[in-house]
Amino acid sequence: MDFQKLCTFETFKQLCSHYGHGDNFQDVIEQEFARIKGITYLDHAAATLYPESLLRDYFQDISRNVYGNPHSHNPSSKLTHDTVERVRYRVLQHFNTIPEEYSVIFTSGCTAALKLVAESFPWRPQTESEAGSHFCYLTDSHTSVVGIRGLTSARGVVALPVSPQEVENKAKDEAQGEDAICQTPHLFCYPAQSNFSGRKYPLSHVKGIQARRLYPACDHGGRWFVLLDAASHVSCSPLNLQDCPADFIPISFYKMFGFPTGLGALLVRNNAAGILKKTYFGGGTAAAYLSGEDYYVHAANISDRFEDGTVSFLDIIALNHAFESLCRITGGMHNIQQHTFGLARYTYMLLSSLCHGNGRPVAQIYTEGQFESPSTQGAILNFNLLDSHAQIIGYSQVDRMASLYNIHVRTGCFCNTGACQSFLGISRQQMKRNLQAGHVCGDNIDLVDGQPTGSVRVSFGYMSTFEDCQKFLNFVAECFVEKPVTVDQVRLEKLKTATAASHVLNEDPAIKITNGEICKVDEKEKPTDALLRGFGQKQSNSRREAYTLNNIYIYPIKSCGAHEVHNWPVGQRGLLYDRGWMVVNGNGVCLSQKRAPRLCLIRPQVHLPSNKLLLQASGMDTISVPLENNTQMHTSYQVCQSKVCADRVETVDCGDEAASWLSDFLGQPCRLIRQSPDFTREMKTRRSGAATIASLSLVNEAQYLMINRASVELIQELMSSRQDDSEGDPLLDTQNVISRFRANLVIAGVEPFEEDNWSHLIIGNTRFVVTGQCGRCQMVGVNQDTGTRTKEPLMSLSAYRTGKVTFGVYLAHQLPEGSTTAGVLSAGSLIQPEPHSS
Repeated sequence: MDFQKLCTFETFKQLCSHYGHGDNFQDVIEQEFARIKGITYLDHAAATLYPESLLRDYFQDISRNVYGNPHSHNPSSKLTHDTVERVRYRVLQHFNTIPEEYSVIFTSGCTAALKLVAESFPWRPQTESEAGSHFCYLTDSHTSVVGIRGLTSARGVVALPVSPQEVENKAKDEAQGEDAICQTPHLFCYPAQSNFSGRKYPLSHVKGIQARRLYPACDHGGRWFVLLDAASHVSCSPLNLQDCPADFIPISFYKMFGFPTGLGALLVRNNAAGILKKTYFGGGTAAAYLSGEDYYVHAANISDRFEDGTVSFLDIIALNHAFESLCRITGGMHNIQQHTFGLARYTYMLLSSLCHGNGRPVAQIYTEGQFESPSTQGAILNFNLLDSHAQIIGYSQVDRMASLYNIHVRTGCFCNTGACQSFLGISRQQMKRNLQAGHVCGDNIDLVDGQPTGSVRVSFGYMSTFEDCQKFLNFVAECFVEKPVTVDQVRLEKLKTATAASHVLNEDPAIKITNGEICKVDEKEKPTDALLRGFGQKQSNSRREAYTLNNIYIYPIKSCGAHEVHNWPVGQRGLLYDRGWMVVNGNGVCLSQKRAPRLCLIRPQVHLPSNKLLLQASGMDTISVPLENNTQMHTSYQVCQSKVCADRVETVDCGDEAASWLSDFLGQPCRLIRQSPDFTREMKTRRSGAATIASLSLVNEAQYLMINRASVELIQELMSSRQDDSEGDPLLDTQNVISRFRANLVIAGVEPFEEDNWSHLIIGNTRFVVTGQCGRCQMVGVNQDTGTRTKEPLMSLSAYRTGKVTFGVYLAHQLPEGSTTAGVLSAGSLIQPEPHSS
């Protein structure tokens, strides 16, 4: 088979098991990466390319929203803070972990993250009586890792380079000779994937080093921490921190997304974070300090503690759109890994089989294996080209010729001198002689005395295509192969056999998209018939006595319109389906009427008989979503993290139909999400010295909000008396004012604000504890009938309460012991209040 026949897509498909990310892969590439038409970009290990939709979505986001400094407390700052926190959750979710296990510290890149660990690690110097800390690193490590030894050496710490073979050959069944008392901290750093050759090192080494079962941990007592350099690995491969719980993981986002640049992160295992000690503290990292004496208390939150100054919040916000684009285009990291590995393997097979007319190989490839599996090899191919006399062709010559063909590659030692020395056979003495000859890292002196000083690297990204491989291979054949071009058929057939075996490995169920597993949620138990008895039936004997429950409202979708009910089941988290859903913007941040007042014009209704939540709004067709998670939702809908009133909540996305409906009505990208049934969020507050604990839905602070109609009428009178000073705000009727305070329970028959003095109350057969007063904000100025804003009733409330803008009280029900429900609340029920004891 001749070379040109091998450089066809038909042959490629025979040799590779996976290509693209769907049937429309080529169309997506043309739409998202039109700017690289005519360019063969093969330097993704240095920086991958960003899709155009990422920039469009990001530009629309920052054009539509006002993002302020997150260290302030104004609305724009709060939006920034919430969005940045949402991104932290998104980062952790991408690596299959949670905030309880890891924290995200944003840095300027992977190098800054490595430096942060180095400067904060509690190195113990070596003394005559104590061995001190050790810093061990693989010789196949990036310059930024090896550079840590400069800091350790200055502190009298032993820095020990370790060859990959020493690690893998000295595995032990169990640690030996450990002094249980010794807690000397040591640090071992190794790359998850070599940025030079693409070799993937076993992630199982993490646990082995931590348990002192691998060299050199077995030789030094104390506690070993693992710094896993994941920058190269995560660009095209999934990283599951449940399987490899490294203590510190530095990454750079531009290697994953192409944009934003100058942004990275250090993922820190929370159990290990306490060992890091900072001496410098910048803005935002101090809980308290004194300028006149050496007094400083660091921030309690791990991220806040290490992020000196203001983080690059606009770049961080861009990450939301980067994750969205990556998922939408590719379907996930598993697909990216399979696609890029296939391209790299195909290129390796043909380049390694390519020969000059005299039968000599064209390339010397630097790899540990033969690209058998994506679990051991990344999408990087490193090599030097040889002439027909087996002499190295300098990488600068290859680079210059590649530029003529508009092919972008990387040349040199790639900031990895250790791997470069090992693969190219360059001794330490020769490295020094090269320096004396004028060669420095990154220059174009590619040969010294006929020996190479570096090599050529091609690397692939999720947008790379077969045509990129084809153009590169044809370029090599045309420019550097002595004709006629021949192929080593024996070698190629061996590689084909290895390919067939690797296809089986690639289908390993351990390497899979975990989205379906994450999205699996247990079906929520439906209300019993007993709870639904009397649903929809009006009370015939409406009570007029004092202390009466006048109205019951549920708000199925947080910040959307009210749904008045008359007899309604009480669930574990409050009124059944109250604030069970919420609307989030394109970045996954909860939308409220403060930011999107039109939310109030959406009038959701819960229809229990059909198990549907109906979404209704003027001018829109009514649609529905299921009240309960069914089997289809377990696998089809995405679990996501969000935040409500500073609490992390786990939610389930409700699908594209609801998202499209909401986006059309609100005029911005948004989605409908609901609280996961198996996620527990607790409210803790103290009342009369006893802790009150209640399970919450997506409410801000408590299960119920109760207001007093008499209090409303008093504020309404004040509004009327202030009408001349209200700057044109229309006079509001009682019902309009009630709707603005968005209560669950409206009571009547008591004096204005009498409810502020209650500690408990009984409604029907359900006992409630008062957990506090509700502080009000500008949201009460939104007219729930029109979505327009007014200054009232907040101004009148503030005037009456002399600046204390509280209105209504929070309640939590007290369920009978062993019960998960509290029966049914009915409008017209009597209320028995219990005032505070004096």
